[in-house]
Amino acid sequence: MSTSRGINVKDVASDQFVVAYAAHLKRIGKIEVPKWADLVKTASYKELAPYDPDWYYIRAAAMARRVYMRGGVGVGGFKKIYGGRKMRGTRPETSAKGSGSIARHILKQLEVLKIVEKVPEGKGRRITPQGQRDLDSIAGQIGEKS
Repeated sequence: MSTSRGINVKDVASDQFVVAYAAHLKRIGKIEVPKWADLVKTASYKELAPYDPDWYYIRAAAMARRVYMRGGVGVGGFKKIYGGRKMRGTRPETSAKGSGSIARHILKQLEVLKIVEKVPEGKGRRITPQGQRDLDSIAGQIGEKS
């Protein structure tokens, strides 16, 4: 196992890790993609739905990495993270939040897989020891390729 060398998620590039972990989540098949995933926009300020059919796995992998890097983030934090610029025609643009239902659904799926857990006193989510091992093993595989 490559974690013996000490390679963890913080040592690999985020884009490589998210793609590899999303492929892992899709391969194990334990994440239940909702029926509405092909119809939904990822935020109210977006004009179109995602083009990538695997966007749900990529978002789940990115959220798991974000909780690993800095715990204590919840649904409201992810709404802010995945927010962006709302275009309002001739008026100046303003900031808008991302979808809370997508963030909530993905966090619940990651809790079922025992990757994240709720922090007591309602302070968001944190990574579990099992989730940390899982993410570090994927990071180790990426580190071996490099």
